[in-house]
Amino acid sequence: MKRRITLTLLMMLVLLPALAAQASGSARSGKQAVTTNLPTSVVSVSVAPPTFSEGIFPCTNCHAEMKPDLKRRELQDEHTAIVLRHAAGQFWCLDCHHPENRDRLRRTTGEGLPFTESYRLCGQCHGKKLRDWEIGSHGRHSGHWNGAKEYLLCTHCHDPHDPPFKALTPMPPPARPGRTGH
Repeated sequence: MKRRITLTLLMMLVLLPALAAQASGSARSGKQAVTTNLPTSVVSVSVAPPTFSEGIFPCTNCHAEMKPDLKRRELQDEHTAIVLRHAAGQFWCLDCHHPENRDRLRRTTGEGLPFTESYRLCGQCHGKKLRDWEIGSHGRHSGHWNGAKEYLLCTHCHDPHDPPFKALTPMPPPARPGRTGH
């Protein structure tokens, strides 16, 4: 037990100065610093900004004067290309998008979130995936083990309206060394 505590303290002494430098670096880069929930220390990483379809954000450009219609329905005028297949049709747009402030997302508690923290919204249902993302075993991460890191958001790889990966066309097998052509 004593050895485990000593190792944890040692890890914190080694990691904290690097994390402090990393946090100040991410503030200069314009990326958002994110605090994850690792059990032995607090780790801060930057998160790449979310991707949006051209001309669709900020949502208040169109929704500022609209009264929210909370009725679940098929959209007729706008966003008709979005087919919601997340959780077999159990969700409605305003379960995740904030009804009063369309430039934010909404947690089940009603708390508004910026799109740059969409992982907190996804993590409400996908807790194991969020944990794996936080420790670096799910999702794409870049950077150094002891320096600056950048994590991609869930939506960089998954369509939030239809999250399963689409089928990929396989690449041809590699050519054997020393052979040309077929």
